[in-house]
Amino acid sequence: MNKAQVWLEKTLQYQFQDVDLFKRALTHRSASNKNNERLEFLGDAVLDFIASEIVYKVRPNASEGDLSRLRASLVKDETLAALAIEIGLGEHLILGIGELKTGGNRRDSILADSLEAIFGAVFLDQGFEAAKDLINRAYADRFLKLPNVVDLKDSKTRLQEWLQERKMALPNYELTNVSGKDHEQRFIVTCMVTDRQVSTHGESTTRRKAEQKAAQKMTELLIEQK
Repeated sequence: MNKAQVWLEKTLQYQFQDVDLFKRALTHRSASNKNNERLEFLGDAVLDFIASEIVYKVRPNASEGDLSRLRASLVKDETLAALAIEIGLGEHLILGIGELKTGGNRRDSILADSLEAIFGAVFLDQGFEAAKDLINRAYADRFLKLPNVVDLKDSKTRLQEWLQERKMALPNYELTNVSGKDHEQRFIVTCMVTDRQVSTHGESTTRRKAEQKAAQKMTELLIEQK
């Protein structure tokens, strides 16, 4: 744990008073029953509150819906995993043999959950203000340089709005193929717009992501045909 403690102090300027809390935050369920799942639950709530406060202050004229989208862009797994990679969290995770062999320390979901667990552990260790300070350091200018709300609409939403504006039927999504082992599956989804008799395909590691890719391709195709 000494190496992990030095890393945390160097990257996020934090020292745990209760080192056992820190160890648990780094421990995946594949390694021990004393793992970070409960801390992740707590950290998720702490992060949600802090992110909500930030977007509320930074975007004073934003609607409730826009604030929700901004917050979602900050707390989603992709953002958390990117942060975890930037600070080198994966090198210090405590994983079971199976997860180690399959590269669990590089998996987005594990990285995101572990970072949230650290947020939760800091909250328990030294309170809300300590957790808030650490989260602000972790996010740095991400809190200040929030994206344009229009850019936060996902591909399926943009496609739906494009079709609705033209009084066209909504698209249909069909899962057409699933391949690979359980921990590395690939999903292929077909997106169909019957009014134009066209279809596109999206492939990714989850059905949701595959749908988003298919929708993006469909929007691009329809705009080209316009």
